[in-house]
Amino acid sequence: MARRQTRQVALDAPRGRSGMLQRTSQPSQDRFGRFSEAFARGMGTSGFLIGMTVFVVVWLAWNTFAPVPLQFDPRAQNFTLLTLILSLQASYAAPLILLAQNRQDDRDRVQIEQDRQRAERNLADTEYLAREVVALRMAVTDFSDEVVTREVLRTELRALLEKIELRDDAENGTAE
Repeated sequence: MARRQTRQVALDAPRGRSGMLQRTSQPSQDRFGRFSEAFARGMGTSGFLIGMTVFVVVWLAWNTFAPVPLQFDPRAQNFTLLTLILSLQASYAAPLILLAQNRQDDRDRVQIEQDRQRAERNLADTEYLAREVVALRMAVTDFSDEVVTREVLRTELRALLEKIELRDDAENGTAE
C-alpha cells in the first residue's frame, strides 16, 4: 500500500515560496532585454572602445615582442586566438545590440501612438471649446439684441396705452 505524503503547511511562511530548489530557473524576457540594452549601452561608450583598443594593442605587443616561449598567440600564426576571441565577441554583440534596438523601437512606437492619441484628444477638446465660445458669443449677441431697458419699456408701454386710448375713443365715438 503506497503511503501518500502530505506536506505540513507552515503558517509562519508565505505560500508558494517553499524553497529555491523547487523553483524552475526561467530567465525573464524583460530581464534579458534589460541586459541586452545595458550591454549595447556599454559597448557604445568611449570607455569600451578605449579599453578594447588597449586590450588589442597589449595582446599584439605581448605576442610580438615577448620571448617565444611566453607567447600564447604568436604572430607567426597570425594571432589566431585573438581573431577567434574578437569573432566570438562580435557574434554575441550583434544580436544583443539588435535586440536592444528592437526594444527601443517598440518603446518609440508606443510613445508615438500615445502622442497621436493625446494630439487627437487635444484637437477634439479645442474644437469643442471653440464651438462653445461661438455658442456663447451667439447667445450674448441674441441677448444684447433682446435686452429691454427701462426707457425702451416705458416707450413701448406709452405707445400701447395710446393705442388703447385711441381704440376706446373710436369705440365710444361710433357707439354714441
